[in-house]
Amino acid sequence: MLTVRCRFVNASTHRQIADFIWDICNLLRGVYKRNEYRKVILPLTVLRRFDCVLAPTKQAVLDEHARSDGQIDTVKHQLLQNAAQRPFYNTSKLDFRRLLDDPNELAANLVGYIEAFSENVREVMKRFGFEAHVAHMAEKDRLYRVVQAFASVDLSPARVDNMQMGYVFEELIRVGAEQANEEAGEHFTPREVIRLMVSLLLSPEPDLGREYVVKTIYDPACGTGGMLSVAEDYLRDHNSHANPLLYGQDLNDEAWAVCKSDMLIKGHDADRIILGDTFTNDGYQHRPDGQPWTFDYMLANPPFGVEWKQQKQFIDNEHNTLGWDGRFGAGTPRITDGALLFLQHMLSKMRPPDAGGGGSRIAIVFNGSPLFTGDAGSGESNIRRWIIENDWLEAIVALPDQLFYNTGISTYVWVLTNRKEPRRAGRVQLIDGRQFLIKMRKSLGNKRNELSQAHIDDLTRIHGSFTHGETRDLTDEDPVTHQPRTRPRVVSKIFDNADFGHRKITVERPLRLNFAADTIRIERLEDSKAFKNLATSKKRPGPAHDAEVAAGQARQDEIRALLKQLAAKTSADEMFDRETFVKALSDEALERGTRLTAAERKAVLSALSERDPQAEICKDRHGKPEPDPDLRDTETMPLNEDIDEYMSREVLPHVPDAWLDHAKTKVGYEIPLNRHFYVYEPPRPLEEIDYDLHELERDIIGLLAEVTE
Repeated sequence: MLTVRCRFVNASTHRQIADFIWDICNLLRGVYKRNEYRKVILPLTVLRRFDCVLAPTKQAVLDEHARSDGQIDTVKHQLLQNAAQRPFYNTSKLDFRRLLDDPNELAANLVGYIEAFSENVREVMKRFGFEAHVAHMAEKDRLYRVVQAFASVDLSPARVDNMQMGYVFEELIRVGAEQANEEAGEHFTPREVIRLMVSLLLSPEPDLGREYVVKTIYDPACGTGGMLSVAEDYLRDHNSHANPLLYGQDLNDEAWAVCKSDMLIKGHDADRIILGDTFTNDGYQHRPDGQPWTFDYMLANPPFGVEWKQQKQFIDNEHNTLGWDGRFGAGTPRITDGALLFLQHMLSKMRPPDAGGGGSRIAIVFNGSPLFTGDAGSGESNIRRWIIENDWLEAIVALPDQLFYNTGISTYVWVLTNRKEPRRAGRVQLIDGRQFLIKMRKSLGNKRNELSQAHIDDLTRIHGSFTHGETRDLTDEDPVTHQPRTRPRVVSKIFDNADFGHRKITVERPLRLNFAADTIRIERLEDSKAFKNLATSKKRPGPAHDAEVAAGQARQDEIRALLKQLAAKTSADEMFDRETFVKALSDEALERGTRLTAAERKAVLSALSERDPQAEICKDRHGKPEPDPDLRDTETMPLNEDIDEYMSREVLPHVPDAWLDHAKTKVGYEIPLNRHFYVYEPPRPLEEIDYDLHELERDIIGLLAEVTE
């Protein structure tokens, strides 16, 4: 069956190749759990790819290895790279087919074959932890059949180009992650989404056609390297002499190993793909000359809704100690979603714009949370404010839902730059691409929709035209008939930066209280915590404890007597001015020789007062009205509107005694993209609804008649 399947692979797509490789998992049943298959399949796929790539220069490397024996390591390494015509090589006489010639020594020979690779490949295989699986498969008598199956599949560049191979790796990781119940989408992004991001990022660039242009491209969450690969392909398609330099970092061992393998095969400097946590161990903090790293272009698809609790201490320390000199000066988002941390990290690596161009462009995929999560003054809002007020946000494109493998939620591409075109200065473009989709014949995980190249081209044109109110005839589902309908929809809107800002103002109203020393209110004092605490002691049980409690009880009796006498003198009448009541209380206390402490006085006033809109305003010691916390309200107003005019129009006509507490005013930013593209659906006419109800009634009556016959 494997031989037949292999012939089919020779004319198949990357998906069929991946299916073939996963069929080999049948050989692992009983030896490995289903969620462990990829621990064998993925490293063997990478190893077989290396084997096929090196096949044409195998003999040349062996000859050079024999000739250069005795040379110093650095010289020998360079000679072997030259012979292999690759930045890696293998000095073993074995390959996948020759490994099968000695079944009894297959395990040892396979380990020796891996050890004969150059250091960069050995490092990749080490991250897979593959050597332990070689021993395990040999012990369970599965190794020969698995290696034999892989030896039968042709993964040479002539058969499977680099892009197709990237798809194969991604498919293996996706299926393996699903089997292991992990987040597959953390490691890669659908290629059509990457093509859109790259197109939005690079299409406006005027200098990409320059001969031998050198551009640096960076992905701080590079996964298997899909974004870097597509960006490189775009540059080379538009300029065969372009020299893109690719840089990346990722925390996941498997994804990093695949990405580094891909870079090695393509001839890039694979050392630019760094393994580690981008937040706590930034691999691109400083260049060898001490200058900070900056890049021309940056792309990322950070994990959606993943908490950053493990990195919190490091990030908070950088935020608090370095401030704006660090990466997180604008603030930190809530602990449950670190997506905006990635964006701040990328913004810290922008090239300064200069007369010769300079500057950087960034494209990043987010879910909806970074658009609006967080109230004014929160970390998310402050980060958005920092970005927009610095005029870095160029555009946001809303994508269709069910576009990613691991989630069906809506996603958005943010495009940012520190060198906007003059026409875009101070403005942000929102693009509604939610209806730009085609349904897939077969879903892949949660991915049921995809972007066609025509959609990518059209969205890029919409971005490039920068036109407010641009429309497209789009097809959606009628909410009543559930039939497809086509109608013109606005797909592009332009806003000033300030349109996304707002002020959260605090409106205060005066505290108005009446007071009375009546029986009911005096009883309230008994429930007061401060009053109860008078007759308690923190001392250990004993004479001192009992004496302190007794003294407290005596003090309570003293206060009760004071209030009883006050009630008699005031006839328990209500007083509508706090100053008048306080004077009466103080006079009675002075007469009785009872001096109330501040805490006791506060407890008494609280118990004997009630809110009364007809009472006089309570004032502080400076003669200013005291605010009533229960009547405090907040209002959200546009940033570009005058506060006094807003108060005069929206607040004071309803509550004339209100005032604004300017000290509590906060500025916030949010981007309600869906609201800006909302289309009102008028309700159906009542006549149609009534007709449908009658039709349903007739149908029900007919069905009941059939049942009762």
